[in-house]
Amino acid sequence: MADAQSYRVRFEPVGVEMEVAEGETVLEAAFRQGIAVMHGCKEGQCSSCKSRLLEGDVELLKYSTFALPDYERETDHILLCRTHAYSDLTIELLNYDEDLLRRSIPVKEYEARLLGIEALTHDIRRLEIELAAPLRFWAGQYVDITLPETGITRSFSMANPPRGGRSLEFILKKYPDGAFSSRLDGGLAPGDRLIVKGPYGTCFRREGHPGPLVLVGGGSGMSPLLSILRDHVESGEKRAVRFFYGARTRRDLFYLDRFAEMETELEDFRFIPALSHAGPEEDWTGESGFIHDVVKRMLGAEGLDGEIDAYSCGPPPMIDAVLPVLQMAGVEPERIYFDKFTQAVR
Repeated sequence: MADAQSYRVRFEPVGVEMEVAEGETVLEAAFRQGIAVMHGCKEGQCSSCKSRLLEGDVELLKYSTFALPDYERETDHILLCRTHAYSDLTIELLNYDEDLLRRSIPVKEYEARLLGIEALTHDIRRLEIELAAPLRFWAGQYVDITLPETGITRSFSMANPPRGGRSLEFILKKYPDGAFSSRLDGGLAPGDRLIVKGPYGTCFRREGHPGPLVLVGGGSGMSPLLSILRDHVESGEKRAVRFFYGARTRRDLFYLDRFAEMETELEDFRFIPALSHAGPEEDWTGESGFIHDVVKRMLGAEGLDGEIDAYSCGPPPMIDAVLPVLQMAGVEPERIYFDKFTQAVR
């Protein structure tokens, strides 16, 4: 980015340096230069990019005190997604992943058009778009999609594996008052122009690990987990896979036939749906209860051998409940990857 005023940023303890221009956040500068630091919502809501300022002058944009409490701000903690630089900076990354840094992909903007929308349940939609140029990403990542006519932007995770093509598919939850999702039934039509920017996200499939793969999701959290699962299958890796998926009632479930077919085709794969509010009229014989309770009850009984890689995607309360369950089940914290689907604030 050509700008008369820019500053140097050095990330410790990894020793990575970059430039940040006046008017852009430190996280935006990292995205632009292909430096993948830990991040989540990009809006000061989730704390994934929380770091500590060692040297320099900054100003923070508006953020949630749940993500950065006042007592942490007083000890020079910052959120990279809210930080503007006013001098050269030295920043300590509190959470970093060397594999993430190694596999960084620069964020780019793409012209796109809508191919179609399919109803999967009463409030879940499958959206397919076509890009003007191929997007490189890792399974589990997401992009920002903008409706140019309105300027509305929302973040959605890809459901397809990263084959390097121009077609992307997404599994979205429809909210009646959602600025974007309320348009999924009649407000958008095939051929409509879209703008796509990405890729983002740190909850992507790690390759070359021989241990079991555990996926835990709910609602539209199906999308990135399905991308990870499909990418795993295409990779040819042989791993035990357990996919736990939480829903309220039977009508919230979809792709059951697809997963049943995968159970017959894959050597050691189980899809485990659980209903939290199944009524007696549904005659449900599967797992019941909230998904974190089902994982707690079943994971140890599955007889999985080896170090587990666990991926969890969905609403923050679900993630917050699942993470301690996974750790109590013996999953190492550094092998737990998650994506909190925080509510949009713009």
